[in-house]
Amino acid sequence: MLISVCIPAYNRSQLLPELLESILEQDFESFELVINEDASPQRTDIRAVVEQYSAKYPGRIRYFENEKNLGYDANLRSLVERSQGEYCLFMGNDDLMCAGALRTVAEAVRRHPDVGVVVRSYASFDGTPNNINQTFKYFPEERFFPAGAETIGTVYRRSVVIPGMVIHRDAAQRFATAEFDGTLLYQIYLVANILVEMNAVFLPQIIVLYRNGGVPDFGNAEAERGKFVPADRTTASSLQFMRGMLDIAASVERKRNVPIYRRIVADIANYSYPILSIQAAKPLSEFVGYWWTLAKMGFGRYPLFHAYFLALVVLGAPRVDRLIAAIKSRIGHTPNLGKLFRGRSV
Repeated sequence: MLISVCIPAYNRSQLLPELLESILEQDFESFELVINEDASPQRTDIRAVVEQYSAKYPGRIRYFENEKNLGYDANLRSLVERSQGEYCLFMGNDDLMCAGALRTVAEAVRRHPDVGVVVRSYASFDGTPNNINQTFKYFPEERFFPAGAETIGTVYRRSVVIPGMVIHRDAAQRFATAEFDGTLLYQIYLVANILVEMNAVFLPQIIVLYRNGGVPDFGNAEAERGKFVPADRTTASSLQFMRGMLDIAASVERKRNVPIYRRIVADIANYSYPILSIQAAKPLSEFVGYWWTLAKMGFGRYPLFHAYFLALVVLGAPRVDRLIAAIKSRIGHTPNLGKLFRGRSV
């Protein structure tokens, strides 16, 4: 079996049928669907949905219920352990898979040697899938990236959003750890370690759709309590998240002897608009404090980080969002800001 499609399920049972249909109706056979229900209040509803689709697609779904709420990171690790495919493709529990996605991924990993990570393109939507508001296409064409520090620096930040992310299962198993549970970033820990030894490939095709506007459920598991708040995105939780990104990068650099930390800080800073905009609606004094704390983490050395902050203060997030979406639509992909601003810091 080539692909295990992995879903960490927690609440959102009403959105599960649409997700399952988008996966189970793929024009590809060498895959399984693995679902870990993580002791959520909607467990009974989730189980009922899965039973309905298991009857319709016999032998395709493997469903598990965790005895206790593991939390995001440990649940991802459990999904990898329970998977049987050569590759794991993760899907958020409220997102959608595009037609032909599994075949596109399969052809790519067969076309390139020793692929450890597939970097996908995706689009985000509001409400219904026909209401696309932005696409995330990092390069204009398919690209192969050889293993090593430069590739890790390129792929690391682009692996934070989970839907459609693909990793080599056996490689992920070799690096399994609970060290970073509670960061909500287990996937980038795996990506960084896998790409020390294996290659990556970028796909320009939109293979998944990311649903905007979902209420975050993080903060219920033991490892997440005190770090994240269910149904809220506080400035403290956003800072916790960013510290996790940097802590993982520093740990991989130290343990695997690969110079990635400064590359990753520069890349995050050059593309830090989403990190800042998520808190831009807070009172100005709180937003300024958030920006200043991030600056002291190392992002303040890069001019674009400050430019995004000023744009948000002066224009507001809705206007800047529209401007960025227009630029990306005009050129057909995300601008290569790392190339434009390589080595520039203040």
